[in-house]
Order: sequence, then C-alpha cells, then structure tokens
Amino acid sequence: MNTIMLAASQDEEQIIARVAALDIGKAELVCCVRVPAEGNRRKRLQEVSTHSTMGRSLAELANRLVDLRIERVVMEATSDYWKPVFYLLEAHGLEPWLVNARDVRHLPGRPKTDVLDSVWLCKVAERQMIRPSFVPPAPIRRLRDLTRYRIDLVGTRTAEKNRVEKLLEDACIKLSVVASDIFGVSGREMMAALIAGERNPTVLAQMARTRMRTKITELEEAFTGHFDDHHRFLLARMLARIDGIDADIAAVDEQIEAHLAPFAGAAERLDEIPGIGPVAAAVILAEIGVDMSRFPTEGHLCSWAKFSPGISSSAGKTKGNGSTGHGNRYLARVLGEAAVVVGKTDTFLGERYRRIARRRGKKRAPSPGAGAKNAPSSPSDVPSSSSSGTCSKTRPHGSTTSARTTSAAAPTPRAENAPTSASSKPSATPSPSHPQPDPQPDLKPTPIPARP
Repeated sequence: MNTIMLAASQDEEQIIARVAALDIGKAELVCCVRVPAEGNRRKRLQEVSTHSTMGRSLAELANRLVDLRIERVVMEATSDYWKPVFYLLEAHGLEPWLVNARDVRHLPGRPKTDVLDSVWLCKVAERQMIRPSFVPPAPIRRLRDLTRYRIDLVGTRTAEKNRVEKLLEDACIKLSVVASDIFGVSGREMMAALIAGERNPTVLAQMARTRMRTKITELEEAFTGHFDDHHRFLLARMLARIDGIDADIAAVDEQIEAHLAPFAGAAERLDEIPGIGPVAAAVILAEIGVDMSRFPTEGHLCSWAKFSPGISSSAGKTKGNGSTGHGNRYLARVLGEAAVVVGKTDTFLGERYRRIARRRGKKRAPSPGAGAKNAPSSPSDVPSSSSSGTCSKTRPHGSTTSARTTSAAAPTPRAENAPTSASSKPSATPSPSHPQPDPQPDLKPTPIPARP
C-alpha cells in the first residue's frame, strides 16, 4: 500500500483588498469596485456604476478610483476601446491590468449583462485568478504604432502593384513575362510612355536599360497588345497611388528612426543576428520592448510569442504538442521572413537548415533561426527580402552574434504565413507582465519546423 505524504505549502495572500473591474464598450463602461468593510475584514463593500467613455467622464472615474485607494484596475481587451481608458488610468498613477476575455469567461448557466460581467471580473481579479497581458510602455507603444503602420502600407502597396500587373494582362501587355520587376527603372519608364500615348512596341522596347537590353525582341512581342484609353486612365491612377504610398513609407521610416534612437544599442545587437536588418530589428523591439524583466526566461518569451508548443496531457498520455495559439502576427511575420532569408544564404544556419532539409524534408527541418546562438561570430552579408521590406541586408560585425541579449531577446522564429488582417486585437494576447506569471517548469521551448 502506497503511503501518502502531505507536504507543507505556503501560499501568498490571495485577496487583493481594493480592486476595480471595468466592462468597456464603445460609448460607455460599467465599473465595479470592491473594498473591505470598515471594522470587519471578512465583509466586502461593492459599488457598480456606469460611466461615459468621453474624456471628462473617464477623468472623473479615475479620480474616484484614486480617492478609494484602488490597488488594481482590471479590464478586458475589447477591440481598441480599452486603450484610452488604460492610458488615462495609467496617467493617474493607478495600476491597470489588461486581461484576455478567454480567461474570465462566465460559468455555464449564468446570465450575461454588462453589470454582471464587471462584478464577475472584479471577483476573479481580487482572488488573483487572472494574469495581465503585455502592454508596453509609451515609447515602445509609439514605435509599435509606426512599425505596424509601415507593414500595413507595404501590404497596401503590394496589393496595388498586383492590380497593375492584372491591368497589363487585361491589355495583353506581357511585360511581367520578360521583366523580373516591372516597377524597376525600365519598367516605370515604359509604363509612363504608355500613359503618355506611346503604342509602338519597338519604341517601348528601346527604353530598356542595362541587362534588359538583351531582351529587346521579347519586349517588342510583350508590348504587342490592345492598350487603350481605359487602361491608360486606370494605370495612371494606380501608379500615382503607388508613388504616394512610397512617399508615406519614407516619411514613416524617418519617424521610426527618430523613435528608435533611444534604443539604438538594442537595435544594433539585433542587427548582428543573421537575417535581421535595421527594419526587422525595429519591428522586434516594437513588439517585445527592451525590458526583458517581464519575461523571466527566454522560454517565457517564446511561449508568449507562441513559438513553443503547449502541453496537452490527460490520463497519463500526451496528445501531440498541444495548441500554440495565434500569437503576435507582426512578430511571427518578421521572424519568419528572417528565417527564410537565412535559409537561402551561405551562413552556418542556412547550411545547417539545407543539410537537414535534404534528409528529413523541408517541413520537418528546424527553423534556420533555431540555432542563432551557435552562429559564427562574423556573419556574412544576408540578402534582403524584397517582398515586404522587413528584412534587409545585414552588415558584418566583429562582436559575437547572439540571439539572447540583455536589452532585447528575439524568440525562436517559425517560417509561416502570418495573417495580415487588421481586424485582430494585437494587445489582447495574454503574456507575462508585472507580476510575473506562473511558469511551467517542465516545458522547454521547442522550435517549430519551418515552412520555407
């Protein structure tokens, strides 16, 4: 017969004395406050009130919470409606927590209203049964706004370029068959001549420069089509829009450089990693920040970024690797592109990936970025990824390349096609913050196979 031994357990105080919870909507919010009763610590006093989300009303609510000496304010990540409330409470010296709605679901059979939601959230928060999401400080938030907007602009420009190619196909202009980039110097001059009224294939083909001069005959065949005034009007609008987006991206790049100046040291250290250039370094810093104390270990960072498989075990059996969740699509995109770039180069990581891919297959080979800590001290030049402008050519440095830095850490990348929909809630992903979350001691970050 097995002997059961009872071990002593010392738990921290579970109840937060003064706590508030907010159920936030677009036009109004419901606030529930719970504080201890005077003279009887076992009883709790509760107040539920409704407030407008206008600035003046939010300021009055913040002052009320300060007067009540509220220790923590908890709110769900509801679209972007939580942001003005969170920032205002933060400015008043309160400790706001952003939590994932998935962690505070109602029990089955309970009615659901805004008032009941706020009360339930407040009771769960005072017992410390939830963890906060990662909300970076204001400087990183501003940098994040710029880098994410730049990614969206690049996506919009790519979509417009695809429309140009489809328009030329509609006019039977096969320029993309001959030219690898129809938006190069030669291609833009040819399309500008089409808009100006030039229709002679020989004249258009003679505008080719440098290496395209060897394809004059093919270009003459490519420009033999039926480009008319309808196509001319649409092409002019599309090219003008592309030029406008290019100007916007250049302006955003200037702002990113200015906001990145305080973190120049961290950006340079990230730039030393093969496959990561200045733009990619800015995106990584904007998504994870520079305060690595929020992540006790590199495993916590990989888990937050959803690059480590979860645990799914029941009845003594482990069911696969578990679900990793969606994670941060901006971080996944830039790290995936960096991994693909490294896999195509002659660096140590790229050669390792190709060697294993030949034996195990591309889908089962580890991501090229998985061994970044074992990279050589002087990485060679890495070509840029021209699809989105995220990964640019890295410069060789004399210092030792390391993926784990004291100011910024890059998680193990996975090469996957991250969604580009702007409707996702970027800050609603649960993550460690202050205080630190409960780690899973037996879980070690395992790189997910790349999809080059």
